[in-house]
Amino acid sequence: MPHLDAADPLPRRPRRVLVAGTSGAGKTTLASRIATSLQAPHVEIDGLFHGPSWTRRPSFEDDVRLFAAGPSWVTEWQYSAVRDHLADLADLVVWLDLSKITVMRQVVRRTVVRRLRRQRLWNGNVEPPLWTVLTDPEHIVRWAWNTHPRTAARIEALAARRPDLPVVRLRSHAAADRWLRGPLKQARCNVE
Repeated sequence: MPHLDAADPLPRRPRRVLVAGTSGAGKTTLASRIATSLQAPHVEIDGLFHGPSWTRRPSFEDDVRLFAAGPSWVTEWQYSAVRDHLADLADLVVWLDLSKITVMRQVVRRTVVRRLRRQRLWNGNVEPPLWTVLTDPEHIVRWAWNTHPRTAARIEALAARRPDLPVVRLRSHAAADRWLRGPLKQARCNVE
């Protein structure tokens, strides 16, 4: 199935939705908005993954399998340990494909705000000191920069593996807004 854009109608009302994109693109925000529109649970996958001190929670994969067995959900498409499992169960992928410059602006701003406010994230974690962007190769800002092109490759591989799976490609937040108000709303209303 070719990629759909912000104006293309959906083939059916989605029940299990993955939101793909680079770290910092806005996947979680978009996933939450989709879940609200569909009246489906939004499972923030970072909250399942990150334990105290940014360690991986031992129950991560079991927790993902548990929610993924449900009839409807919206979550972010990340973490290699569960990416294929989620893709096998999804009936729609929404790809937030923003430019690298846009993503970097967003992730830097978000990181600075979270750090300055000492915002508590998953399981009590807070962003590390800002200077660690220079020393930590896995710092979220560096991670976003280095991994930006990977989503396109993953989407391409997924399309080859699951040609039946619709992928909506949104290249801006304005396109996401149009899609939420248009095709997603229409798909929801056609069934209700």
